[in-house]
Formats: sequence, C-alpha cells, structure tokens
Amino acid sequence: MRTRRISTATALAVLFSSVVLVGGAANPAAADSSASLPITSSGDIVVDGVHHRVFISDPKSGKVVATDYSGKVVGTISSLPGVLGLELSKDSGTVYAAVPGDGSIAAIDTASLTESKRYALGKGIEPKYPALAGGKLWFGFNALDVAYRGQIGSIDLTVPEATVTLPEGGGNSWYSAPRLASDPAAPNVLAAAQEGSSFITLAVYDVAEGTPQRVAYGPDSSGGEYQSYLSDFDVTPDGKQLLVTGGGSPYQAQAYSTSDLSRVGAYNTGSHGAAVAVAPDGMVAAGTTQSSPDVFVYKQGAAKPLRTYDIPYSTGSITATNDLHEAGLAWAPDRSRVFAVTTNVYSDVYALRVLTDPTKSAVSLTVNAPSKATRAKKLTVTGKAASGAAFPAGTKVSVVRTDVDSPKGKSLGSVSLASNGTFSFTDTPPAGGTVTYRVAYAGDATHSAASGADSVAVSRAATSLTLNRNKDVYSYGKDVSFTAHLGKTYKNRVVELWVDPFGSDKPKKLARKGKVNSKGNLSVTVDMKRDTTVTAVFAGDARSASKSARSTAYAKVKVSTSLSKQYKTAKIGKTSYAYFHKKKNPVFTNTMSYYKGRSHKLSLELYYQGKWYDAGQQYFKLGSNGKSIVTLTGTHETGYKMRVRASYVNGSSGDSVNSTTHGAWKYFIFTK
Repeated sequence: MRTRRISTATALAVLFSSVVLVGGAANPAAADSSASLPITSSGDIVVDGVHHRVFISDPKSGKVVATDYSGKVVGTISSLPGVLGLELSKDSGTVYAAVPGDGSIAAIDTASLTESKRYALGKGIEPKYPALAGGKLWFGFNALDVAYRGQIGSIDLTVPEATVTLPEGGGNSWYSAPRLASDPAAPNVLAAAQEGSSFITLAVYDVAEGTPQRVAYGPDSSGGEYQSYLSDFDVTPDGKQLLVTGGGSPYQAQAYSTSDLSRVGAYNTGSHGAAVAVAPDGMVAAGTTQSSPDVFVYKQGAAKPLRTYDIPYSTGSITATNDLHEAGLAWAPDRSRVFAVTTNVYSDVYALRVLTDPTKSAVSLTVNAPSKATRAKKLTVTGKAASGAAFPAGTKVSVVRTDVDSPKGKSLGSVSLASNGTFSFTDTPPAGGTVTYRVAYAGDATHSAASGADSVAVSRAATSLTLNRNKDVYSYGKDVSFTAHLGKTYKNRVVELWVDPFGSDKPKKLARKGKVNSKGNLSVTVDMKRDTTVTAVFAGDARSASKSARSTAYAKVKVSTSLSKQYKTAKIGKTSYAYFHKKKNPVFTNTMSYYKGRSHKLSLELYYQGKWYDAGQQYFKLGSNGKSIVTLTGTHETGYKMRVRASYVNGSSGDSVNSTTHGAWKYFIFTK
C-alpha cells in the first residue's frame, strides 16, 4: 500500500470529490331557547294555546310547519303551494291557511295536524291573508282577471255549504291583496293594510252586518311623521287601535285610532320595524331587524319597555346577523312566551326563538365576594338585584355555597333585599379552594327569576408532591417506573398519573389513579419508546391545596448500520474492518426505530495521521419498515481507514419525539 503525504484538507478533497452517496428508502413489499326550523321562507305565525303548538307558513316550500312550545317540530302539512297568511279559530280547533297557488283556503285540524277541508274560491283568485271577524272568514286576495286587482272576500263558516262571497263592482278595492287583521275580543272590527307602498294605507271596517262597511281610511300623513313601508300590523283586543311597523322611519310601532286612523301613540324600537303582536290583555311586542335589543315588550300605552330581548348574533357554525323575520312575532295566549321567527341573512337558516317571561320585568342580579379569603375566618359577600319595577317589601334571595366538601351546594338560607335592591351576608368558609356563592331570586308576578354568583379563593395548606426520573435518559423500549410521592394532606390521598409521550399522534392519557401507599407513593411503569412527560396531579381537599409535579424523561432510538458487498472481514489491531475492492461500491443498510417522516443522518469519517476527520454527512429518509439503503459510489482511494454510522438527531431528523442517538461505527477500507 502506498501512502501519500498530503494535507488533511487535500486528502479529504481527493478522496471524496468523486464519491457520491446514493440513498433509497428500503420499504417493504406491498334562558331563552332556540330551535332550527325546516323551512326555506316564512310567511306568517300563529299560536294555538290549547294544544301548545306554533304554526309557521313556508310559502317557498308550500307547507305549514307545527312545533311545540320548545320549537320541536311535531307535524308538517304539505301540498299548500305558496301558503302565506294564517288565522286561528276562536276555539283553537282550526288554522285557516291562505293558499294562493291553489286559489283556496285550507283548514288544518290543530289536534291531528292534518288538512280537514279546502275551500275553493274560484278561478283567478289568489288569497293572501285571512282574518276572522263578524262570524266570517275574511281574506285579502288578488283577482287576476278583473280591473280591481286587490280586494276583500269572505267565507261564511256558519252555514253547511260555507258560502264564498266575492265583492262586485270594485267595492273595497286595493292596489294588491291587502293584509287583514282582527282580534277575537273585538269581533266586528276588521282592519286592512296595503303592502309595498312608501307610505302605509290603512282601512277599518265594521263587519257586524256581514258586509264590510268602511269606517276609517288613512292615515293623513300631512300632520307629522307617519309609518312607511308596511312590515306588520295588529289590532288591540279592545278594537280601538291598530299597531303598525314599517321598514322605514320613524323607528316605532305606531298606534292609530280605529275610529279615524289618527295617530294616538307609538312604541320605540330603535330601528326598522319588522313585526308587532298584541297579547290578549293588550301588551305589545314589537321587533326590529337592525338594532340591539331586537324585541321590545311594552304595557299598552307605556312610554318605556317593560323588558327587551337580544337575538344571538350567530347560529351554529355560521357567523352572521340573525334577523327577526317580517311578521315573525306571536304571543302565547297565556302570555307566558313570545315566539319569534328569525333568519340568518347569509344562509337562509330559520329558527324559532322562545322568549320567556315577557310580561315580567327583567331582573339582573350581581354578587360580589372578596377575591381571596382565609379558611375558617369570616368573610362578607354583597350584591344587588336590579329591575325596572320595584321589588315588594321583604323580598328575599336565597344563598347557596359550593366548595370542595359540598360540590352540589349547601344552602345558607336567605337574605332580604334592602329598599334599593342591595343585600349583604357573612359566612365562614370551612373548606379552602374555590368557594362559590350563588344567589338566586325566584321571581314573582311582576319580576322574572334571576341568579348570580361570584367565587373566592380560600386559602389551603401547601401540599408537597414530587415525581422522580426527571431528565433521565433511557435506551429504547426500557420499562421505567415513575414514582410520585405525596406529602401530608387533610383527607384526600388520591393521586393521578398522566403519561404524555412526545408526538401529536400519542395523546396524553391517564395511566393510573389511586391512593398512595403508606409511604405516600404511587408508581406507574412506562415503556420508554419516546421522550415522555409524566405528570402527577393531586386535586386537593378542603384544607390541602391542589398540586402537580412533572417529570420529563428521554428515550433513545434503536439504530444500527450493516455493511455489504465486501470481499472479506478482518481485524486491524483490535477493530474489525470490512475490506472492499476499489471498484466495488459499499452498501450501507441502516435500521432505526420508525416514526412518520423520520430521516437518519449518515456520517463518514477518514483516519489520517492518527486522527479521525469528518468526511461528509447527509440525511436519508427511512422507509416505513424503519430501513434505508445507501450506496457509496465514485472513485475509491485505497489504503485509508474509514468508518460510517447512522444517527438520529432530535429536530434535524424530521421530528423531536426521541433523544439524539448515535449508532455504532462500522469500519471499512478499500484495497486494490
């Protein structure tokens, strides 16, 4: 063997300028509630108080959907093309639905939720809005083949043949089918309103004699700011007023006298009006599409709302404005609820929102406890109940304390409100940790129920908890016992041991939970195939603070390199070398613990003048079987000792789930 004396840098350059590492992976062979509505549009809503059902028409789908008071769908009446206006009979036995696509009025049985009868109105008649008054069912309709398009017809339901009467000669004519409204408590008052005009047009009829006699028409808008672009209207139970909302200004539900349609009052809504509904006792619910709050409840004639409601901003995973739908408000006859139909304007998602306690003043209840306190020492809690209506003298609120010893709550009795709604009480917390004081007001005839809470951090004795093995490094697959040691506590002696192997594919898991032994110890054995964090958790008790301890231990990988294509193996000194002919390319087969996306580093070194020198490094992907095959090609100089090894380098090898591990060097030499 001839040795040339050249510099280290020159030697490396000569030896490796033509050397190429060719690698390939060695893979193996082969409050208020809300419910969504199954509708695509909304035309009208009525509430049946006898059967506790809500009926909503869907013109686009040609159906009427019935729900219970929670919004759960209980029935669907189909084959009603274009169904729009709805009217409930006085006995709540029938819902009458205008079906313009069929030129008829459908009768829906409220008990069976089936269509019981259909009244044909004649060719070219498109009914839109029905209303019961004067013993007849009146309906606004479009007549397609006559000069006076919008008119008012009737069905006499008191005779067996249910006589249909249509006006003659253009009597009571309108530009298009008028909306109709009535109230069972004012049986002879029928109101009509024109849709689609910039300023509202209203009419009031007396139907006591069986034919509509107009008693008022208007209003006269010259004397002030009157409602525009009708969105909804209703008749008060005394028959003396019409309440009207519109899509333009002013932002009010305006009240008009039925005697002459002069304006007699207004209920502010803050933005464009969408709906108005009057309860059997005259209370008013008015809603808007573009403000917060969205629904206002007024006592009849009141200047300020009794209470308000906000419609949530988002529905499910869709974030967009949820608007009150036009004509989308209705009262439960017992006044226990107001029902609101809303729509998500970007997705056409409809919902029925149930607004509770509309006739009661809303109550807010705040509770203020100290942020910190000492266990077994007295503390003071204060608070206030606030409402738009004064509380009766002697009103009390109940107090419940929740802590570690009483997780379901312990009653502390009740405390009286002062005249201004404030309250105060003292307590001596027996347990430490988070202590919550919940104060509740049950409500009364004029106030809704309310509750509030506040928590205080009550001191507990510090707890000692330790965990061994932190920062220890282990060979791949070694079974390692992690032991938690719990010091003195009051009662609880239970410890949890959580094991969290590195890598997102292995979630943290509870490996053991139990009482520590007489020495205060609890252990868990971990198969160390990855770097692993073990966490010991003590939940605390009434007098001992919670505590956790964490230990992170590290696991190496299995890694090895084997050589092939050599013509012999022999020792040089005490080291075994693989001998290769200079024209033969060595093959390095590298095996390593597999992890998705992992690479290994292959390092070459050259022995020169008594020292090993770096002769090149490169990373190669592992196959899914944990192997890669690398071939050393190029011109091979003879007579130089060389060595090769595979390594896993934390972070650089494509992941960080194991600790850096170097395989054993494999030695080789080229000969002629």
